[in-house]
This record gives sequence, structure tokens and C-alpha cells, in this order.
Amino acid sequence: MRIRTDDEIYRVDAVWLGPPKATFPWRARYVAWGVGIVVFLIVLAVERRMNIGFGFFSTAWAVIITIVVTRIICSRISHERPLGAVMVMWLRELTAPREKTSGTGGAASAARIRVRAQRPRPRTSKRGRTQQRQRPAPTRQQVARSTVPSRRARSKEVRGVRSAARP
Repeated sequence: MRIRTDDEIYRVDAVWLGPPKATFPWRARYVAWGVGIVVFLIVLAVERRMNIGFGFFSTAWAVIITIVVTRIICSRISHERPLGAVMVMWLRELTAPREKTSGTGGAASAARIRVRAQRPRPRTSKRGRTQQRQRPAPTRQQVARSTVPSRRARSKEVRGVRSAARP
């Protein structure tokens, strides 16, 4: 027993088989004929822009390319996704903003770094002495911290592994 679907309207698929009593050996939807004609004209225009003359072989290749491209396009469209929706989706995909993958600028170089013959010297004050930064004296806590070994330094030793003798 065969179970038939209830969407008989869409199973018909709007197919044109050709003139009566002289039908084509293939089935093609009305949309495919329209898409095929447009694709064929575009392929012929591209061939002319590439300076390919109008002859038997160029036209035969245009027909083959048209059939392939039309089948690809028509495999993407259906009654649930019409040609207009596919074209709008394709247009939005092409015009969507993209993340820039290339960085701005070029390779890093040292060409703009200024090199002087003499190294910079500290500025002299009006009194003739060089100015040096006055560092604040260390506090008792800082002095105490620097003299007591930290726990991390002690914890690095591992049992059973000989280390260099401490001075």
C-alpha cells in the first residue's frame, strides 16, 4: 500500500513538458525556464566580453554552462523558498559587513627610529650639578622583607634531589 502526501498542489510543481504530442524528454519547472534564459544571456555576454566569437562550440559550451548553473540555482529554490527570497538572501550575504582579517599598516621596521651619535646625558641644573631623582628612603617593613627569605624560595627545594651548596 502506498501512502500519498496531502500536498498534491506542490507535487504538480508547475512543470512544462513542451508542446502537445512533442514533449521534451526532461521535466523543467516554469521557474527553471525563466532562470535558464537569463543565465544563458549572461553566459553569452560573458563570452563576448572574453572575446570568444559566436560559433557552434562557443554556443554549445554556453548551453552546457547554462544547464549546470540553472540546475544549481533551481536546486536551492522550492515552493517554500521562492526565487525572490533566494535572491534577497544572496544579495544580503554579499553586502553583509565582514570582519577585517588584515591588519592596518605594514611590517614593523626601525627606519623611523632616530639614532644619535652621543648617548643622552642628564640635564644640569642652574647650580652646575646634575639632577638626579630623589628616591624615598625605604621603610622598616621594606627593609625587613628584603632580608628575610621568602617561603617560595625555601619551598623550591625537593627532597631527595641534591642542590648546589648555599654560600
